[in-house]
Amino acid sequence: MKPRLVPRRSAGRVALLAALLLAVFGGLALSARGGVEQLVDYLALQRTPSFTVPAGWPQPVYDFRNNPITDAGFALGRQLFYDPKLSRDGTIACASCHQQFAAFAHYDHPVSHGIRNQNGKRNAPGLFNLAWQPQLMWDGSAHHLEMQPLGPLANPVEMDQNLPDLLTRLRADTEYPARFAAAFGTPDIDSQRLLQALAQFTGTLVSANSRYDRYRAGDTDALSVTEQTGLASFRAHCASCHTEPLLSDFSYRSNGLDAEPKDPGRSTISGRDEDRGRFRVPSLRNLGLTPPYMHDGRFDTLEQVVEHYRSGVVDSAALDPALRGGIQIDDGERDALLAFLRTLDDPAFVHDIRYADPGARR
Repeated sequence: MKPRLVPRRSAGRVALLAALLLAVFGGLALSARGGVEQLVDYLALQRTPSFTVPAGWPQPVYDFRNNPITDAGFALGRQLFYDPKLSRDGTIACASCHQQFAAFAHYDHPVSHGIRNQNGKRNAPGLFNLAWQPQLMWDGSAHHLEMQPLGPLANPVEMDQNLPDLLTRLRADTEYPARFAAAFGTPDIDSQRLLQALAQFTGTLVSANSRYDRYRAGDTDALSVTEQTGLASFRAHCASCHTEPLLSDFSYRSNGLDAEPKDPGRSTISGRDEDRGRFRVPSLRNLGLTPPYMHDGRFDTLEQVVEHYRSGVVDSAALDPALRGGIQIDDGERDALLAFLRTLDDPAFVHDIRYADPGARR
C-alpha cells in the first residue's frame, strides 16, 4: 500500500535552483576540504518534508488541510523553534529543552530548564508523531497542536513570555516580517500565524523508521531472535497501554510510582480527584534516546524502568488495574524485553538535517 500524502504547495525545481544560486552567490563559505559536503547539507536543509502517513498507521488527529505545509511556512516554523527570542530574556528556545539528537527530548535532564536557569516541573518529552496525539503535554492540557506552544511560552520558569510582547519583538525584527510574508502572503505577524508556522514544523516530525518498523513491514531480519522474543513479551505485557504502531493509546493512567502523588497530573485539567497522579501514556518510540524517564525523570536507565514494573509498582487508588502486582517476567524475559525496546530508536529521524538548527555551523 502506498503511503498517503497530505498535499503541500512547493516551488519544486525552482526552489531547488534558487537554493543552489543562494548557496553559490549568497556568500556560503565553502572550504577547499569539505566544501561539497557543506553544499549538500545546505541544499538538504532547504528541503521541506511532506507530511506522510506511514503504511498501516491511522489517520492523524491534526488536519493539515487547515494549515497546508509550504516551504516558507516550514522554514519559518523551524526558525522560530530554534530562536531564543521567543523567551522573555532571549536565552531559551523551544529547542533548548527539545534537542534533535535526543528525539527532541531534553537529554539527561530530569526536568526541563528554563530562563534564569530555573527548573521546570516535569520531564520534557520527545517531540515526534505529534499530529496523532488527541491531547498534548503530560496532563493533556493542550488540546490542539497549534495551541501547545502557549504553555511553555507563558510558563514563568520556562520561557516566561507573553504573546503581545513576543509579537512586538518579532515585528521589530529585521528578518521576520519578510519571512511571514513569504509564508502567509503578507508581513502581518499575529498569534495565529506564529502558532501555525510552529505547527508546520513540529507536525512534520514523523518518526517511523526504526528496526521495529522495518520488522513490521516484513523485514524478518530486522530483529534478532532475542529481540523478537522481547517483542512477544512486549505484546503480552505492555501493548494494552502502549498500543502499536504509535506505541501509546494516549490515555491517562497511574503506573504506580507513588502512593501519594506529589504531582496532581491529569486532575489539574479534569478537576476529578480520581485523576490525581495520572499522566498521559507516552509513546515508547526512541526510548533509548530520551533518558531520563517518567514524568519527573526519576529513572536514569531502561533497566530501572523495567525493574519498576517488575517489583516497584506502588499500590494506590488511582493505580491502573493492569499493573496491580506488577508485571511477572523472569530475568531472561526481562533481558529480551530490554533488547526489543532498544529497537524502537530511529537514528534517521534524529540525524535528519531538515529538522536541524538552520543557524548551526556544519
